[in-house]
Amino acid sequence: MLIRALRILPLLSILLVAQPAQDSSVLARKALDLVLAGQYAEFLQMSTADVQKGLPVAELAKVGATIKTYGAVEKIGDPAATRSGPNTIVVIPTKFAAQNINFRFIVNSSGLVAGFFQLPGGVNWQRPEYSQPDSFKERAVTVGEDEWKLPGTLTVPVGAGPFPAVVLVHGSGPNDRDETVGGTKVFKDLAEGLASRGIVVLRYEKRTLQYRARIAAIRKFTVQEETVEDAVRAVALVRSQPEVNGRRVFVAGHSLGGYSAPRIAEEDGKLAGLVLLAGNARPLEDLLVEQVIYMGITGQQLENAKALQANVKKLEASDEDKPPMGGLPASYWVDLKEYDPAAAAKKLGIPMLILQGERDYQVTMTDFARWKTALTSVKGVVMKSYTALNHLFVAGEGKSMPAEYSKPGHVAPAVIEDIAKFVK
Repeated sequence: MLIRALRILPLLSILLVAQPAQDSSVLARKALDLVLAGQYAEFLQMSTADVQKGLPVAELAKVGATIKTYGAVEKIGDPAATRSGPNTIVVIPTKFAAQNINFRFIVNSSGLVAGFFQLPGGVNWQRPEYSQPDSFKERAVTVGEDEWKLPGTLTVPVGAGPFPAVVLVHGSGPNDRDETVGGTKVFKDLAEGLASRGIVVLRYEKRTLQYRARIAAIRKFTVQEETVEDAVRAVALVRSQPEVNGRRVFVAGHSLGGYSAPRIAEEDGKLAGLVLLAGNARPLEDLLVEQVIYMGITGQQLENAKALQANVKKLEASDEDKPPMGGLPASYWVDLKEYDPAAAAKKLGIPMLILQGERDYQVTMTDFARWKTALTSVKGVVMKSYTALNHLFVAGEGKSMPAEYSKPGHVAPAVIEDIAKFVK
């Protein structure tokens, strides 16, 4: 599957290891220069057959037209490269007049471009109006004490407490503690907004960001190592804080974090409740195909997505040693084969708040309906969708597209208020 497709699917993570070959960075920079100059035929000459088929000159011209909307190139940063199996992933930060973009290239062992895509670069975060900095304090904490210990930030309301608390659990991919996506810091917004309303919040660096090389060396990597273990340890840490009411600790999971939340609750066994923000109820491989179709992508990339979906469906428990599929170990897919998050949530017997943006194309109202069907008879379940919000719970208009994420934005005030009301 062309790596370009992953720019529309943050649900799937890429496992990275360090120390790439120097010439891959040089090759990627040359490829970027060709794209920026509109020399698409020359770019394709240094690309694999799959790229040539999936991104013909006509498609590259569309990409080039989009790039022109960013304004003049002001600065091209130094390439940052990491190994991913036999390939090298090279990221080149580029500053345009209107916005920043991170161009990513996959260079294979033969020195050919095996994938090309772009992601929004960082922007300066400005405090939203619902954050009241005089009403809370922050301190550094560490989640865990072993080789996987993670730096985190505890946001604590001013006052004696004890306060209810929320642990924030990331979506997939190597997320930072703020869950920075383009122009939005989802978790920083949530932490400051909720702490301003009398709730302790813990956010932490994700293991796949803090220990990329070590994670890549795990042969049978699953969502347990990616998300669940650290979330359970984070909950235990929060319970031990003097300002926290240990019987009022919640987990709020976004995207993959919401999908995994029932597992986290089952393993912990003492949570006061769950908040699911755009948590998918359907398998990841099904979402991938749906997103490719939503984006209007056809040809080889769509066929690759459908092939991945079909291959994952065929996996059996004994197939966890098979080669990676879609950038993830076969063990990852096998582990999730029998997992039904809605069915698991129904068995928990704890309050749940399930939130969904109606403009979200990554996790859609179809997933929201599945949660509703599964949990309709369960007491303590509150469900709410928001007409104008996207996958990041940022307001917008029209059809949500990846470029929307690059714009500065904040989690909608209504989301902050609804979570605070549920927790308190």
